[in-house]
Amino acid sequence: MPGMLYIVPTPVGNLEDMTLRAIRVLKEADLILAEDTRTTSVLLKHYDIQGRLQSHHKFNEHQTVELVKERIQAGLTVALVSDAGTPGISDPGFLLARTCAEAGIPVQTLPGATACIPAVVSSGLPCDRFCFEGFLPQKKGRQTRLRQLAEETRTMIFYESPYRLVKTLQQLAEFFGPDRPCSVAREISKIHEEHRRGSLAEVAAWYAEHEPKGEIVIVVAGAP
Repeated sequence: MPGMLYIVPTPVGNLEDMTLRAIRVLKEADLILAEDTRTTSVLLKHYDIQGRLQSHHKFNEHQTVELVKERIQAGLTVALVSDAGTPGISDPGFLLARTCAEAGIPVQTLPGATACIPAVVSSGLPCDRFCFEGFLPQKKGRQTRLRQLAEETRTMIFYESPYRLVKTLQQLAEFFGPDRPCSVAREISKIHEEHRRGSLAEVAAWYAEHEPKGEIVIVVAGAP
């Protein structure tokens, strides 16, 4: 009888953001696939979870996905986690989920922590309709994508590194207009959580003077 693939969200900040179901699934799983076993080990130790860990990240997933599929087909229950948030959302997970789904293996994704939803809800910008863009292309296709998004009427959500935040805000201001409202959420669910709201030009100027640190989510209003 085939096993099951569980996709398990983990906290983006506060360890208390784990759900009771997520803890139970990780305790019962035959194998836990982790983006970084060192990071996941801290979480497992906190909740006294003794599960077997195996590395599964963007650099090896193409080599390991078939083996994992075969183990599940042989009856193992496998849980996939990323370093923070829900696997597959700008993190490894999509390839394994697709492979298992195509093979007829049951795939269950648990509800849980993700950075984009708290960021858009806290932004004060319309969140009845929004689009998630994740990380913009670093070089090739970046300006083309920005030109396309300049006409997007829904609220937009981007992930960004703190080292590239100011440059990205300046580019967004160039393509969308400096007065377009935005919100930058930093360190969601952590001690130093911060939400900086204003126009793209204002928020870019702020972070040009105040070096940002930590995980960043940018929320930008859609075109009028």
